[in-house]
Amino acid sequence: MATPLPQILSTLHNAAEAAGRPSPRLLAVSKTQPAEAVAALAAQGQQAFGENYVQEALAKMQALQPLGLEWHLIGHLQSNKAEAAARHFDWVQSVDRPKLVTALARHRPAARGPLNVLIQVNIDDESSKHGCTPDAVDGLAAAIQAEPALCLRGLMAIPAPWPDAARRRAAFVRMRTLFEALAARHPQVDTLSMGMSSDYADAIAEGATLVRIGTALFGARPRPA
Repeated sequence: MATPLPQILSTLHNAAEAAGRPSPRLLAVSKTQPAEAVAALAAQGQQAFGENYVQEALAKMQALQPLGLEWHLIGHLQSNKAEAAARHFDWVQSVDRPKLVTALARHRPAARGPLNVLIQVNIDDESSKHGCTPDAVDGLAAAIQAEPALCLRGLMAIPAPWPDAARRRAAFVRMRTLFEALAARHPQVDTLSMGMSSDYADAIAEGATLVRIGTALFGARPRPA
C-alpha cells in the first residue's frame, strides 16, 4: 500500500531530527513503475527518481520529458549501456570500476554539463552484489576527478540485510567513515546514498544525505505478466 509523499517526507524529517542530522533528500525508486505513477508522484512535488535499468528508464524519460525530472541510475551499469546512461541520466550512482569511468566521461554531452556520479561500495563484501571494495574508493575517486565530464559527488551502498540490527548499523557506520574521509580529500563531495524503506532510520542516523524509497511510495511493484 502506497504512503502519501508528505507522510514519507515527514517520517524522514522526524528520523533525522531524532538523530540530530539534517533531513536527507528523497530519491523515489520508480523501477518497474509505469510513467503514469511517476507523473502522479511528480504532481505531488517529487522531482528525483531512481531507475535500475537503462532501457526502461529511457522510455519514461521520453514520456515525462516536459516535467523536467531528475533521473538517477541506481542499478548495475553494463559497459555497453554506458553511452545511453551518460547521455540521458543526471546522476549515475553505481560507478564501481575504472572502465565505467572512462566510458561515461567519453559519452557525456558537453552541453549537459558534468554527470554527477557516486561510487558504489560493496560494503559487506557480498558476492551477489556489485560495487567496489572500500580500499578501491580512492583510486576510483582520482579517476573520476581527472575527467572534466564527470563530477564526483560521493558514495552509494546497499548493505546486506542482516537479521541482526547492530550488524546492519555497523555497515552504515563504515560507510560514513569512508564518506567523511573522501569528503576531506574532495571538497565537492556531499552525497552519501544509503538506506531504503526497511532501514532508512539507521541510515539517516549514520549520516545518509539521500535515501532511496520505492515500495512505501508506490505500493507493491507490479508482478510480471
